[in-house]
Amino acid sequence: MKGTMKAQVFYEPFVMKYEEVRIPTLRADQVLIRVRACGICGSDNAYYRGKSPLETPTGKGPLILGHEFSGEIAELGDIPKEQGLFKVGDRVTVNPVQYCGACEHCLRGLTNLCEFGGGRGASSDGAFAEYAVSKYQNLWKIPDDLAFPQASMAEPLACGTYGVMNMNVNLGDTAAVIGPGPIGSMMVRMIKAMGASKVYLIGTRDYRLHAGQKFGADVLMNTKAKDSPYYVEDVVAKVAELTGGKMLDRVITATANAEAMQQALEISGKASRVVFFGLPGEGDEVRVPALRSIFSDKTIRFSWLAPTSWPTATKALFSGMLDPALLITHHFPLKDLVHALDFVQERRDNVIKAVIEP
Repeated sequence: MKGTMKAQVFYEPFVMKYEEVRIPTLRADQVLIRVRACGICGSDNAYYRGKSPLETPTGKGPLILGHEFSGEIAELGDIPKEQGLFKVGDRVTVNPVQYCGACEHCLRGLTNLCEFGGGRGASSDGAFAEYAVSKYQNLWKIPDDLAFPQASMAEPLACGTYGVMNMNVNLGDTAAVIGPGPIGSMMVRMIKAMGASKVYLIGTRDYRLHAGQKFGADVLMNTKAKDSPYYVEDVVAKVAELTGGKMLDRVITATANAEAMQQALEISGKASRVVFFGLPGEGDEVRVPALRSIFSDKTIRFSWLAPTSWPTATKALFSGMLDPALLITHHFPLKDLVHALDFVQERRDNVIKAVIEP
């Protein structure tokens, strides 16, 4: 498709320009997608504010950000056209990790560790634009009754699903999610579905804890607001009290806070499994009490992206088992992206998830 489109182009920290750019040219294995919705992720704000380098060769822009997106196919490359798997007008959501499929890690199913791929909105242009491209292998057709903003939540849901899969929850387990953001709340729902008997949700804002409660959280803990009915001064002591000293079987950190990672080690008990999911700062460190952890036969697991979880996540989303509409609180047009990034960063108006709709 020839012509131009509107896009938000990121150049350097705090420099984003709403510009007219060329519509992307397709390779043989790609499709062109008319973007209908693109969620704002914490990483988008990290890039915009200079807290994290891009995954481009220089670590810098210009680049179109945005990786949580859904839309309609506008044009097909030669390969998907010949295969007949998709057609113009198909409603799709996109796995932005554009893995090669041929390196050692991809062949082992670890596409999150692909040596030659890249991520839309991180190493190549993403979806804060009217059109975006993707490899056809990374598309998932969405049901007609699923709205585009909800469909754009497939990517964070897939990442959260992979984190929960790494928890290896057993029937009757007690578990905790630290960080009641959009992914944290969805994790609560999945952990309950896997058979956990009780899920603790730990955060710093009541309105987010309430969102997680709608997804099945049994125990809410606010570690910051002293006027909260859920305020807990000492989380470790409170968990010990509620569990009779046994602590928790499974804990996952859905936050970038390194203190939360440390806390996860302290509230997990014998034969427990701790999953570090949220991305801390590059210089952050966690101290593992080595001997106590050995005596507890504890497993510590790290979780990155979503190499094997898209089928499970999309089934949950498309079947209605999990409704992300409960988390999407704000919608913005493409021209207001910078305002939306500030809005989310400053947690205005009890925002949970904001979506850009070009």
